[in-house]
Amino acid sequence: MDVSHIELPAEMLNVYALKAWFAEVEASSWSSPADIKDRYRSASILGDQRVVFNICGNKYRLVVKISYKNGVVLIRFIGTHKEYDAINAEEV
Repeated sequence: MDVSHIELPAEMLNVYALKAWFAEVEASSWSSPADIKDRYRSASILGDQRVVFNICGNKYRLVVKISYKNGVVLIRFIGTHKEYDAINAEEV
C-alpha cells in the first residue's frame, strides 16, 4: 500500500513506532476492514473508509482514509488523545 507521509510535530519523540507502522502498512495488501482488524485488533473502523489506529503504546491516535481498491492509505490526522478528542475523525 502507498502511504502519504506527513511531517511529525516536534513533541512526538517516539517516531520509531510510527516508522514501524509505516513499514507494516507499506508491506500490507489490505482489501477490507477485516484485514486491518486481523492485524490491529485495537483499530477502530469508522465510516467513509476511515480507520483510527493507536500508536506508540496508545499515546497517539492516527486517523487514515483507505482506498482498498487502489491500495492507498491517506493520513488525515495524527495527534495525542486530547487532540483527537477535539476533531471529528470522520471529517478530517
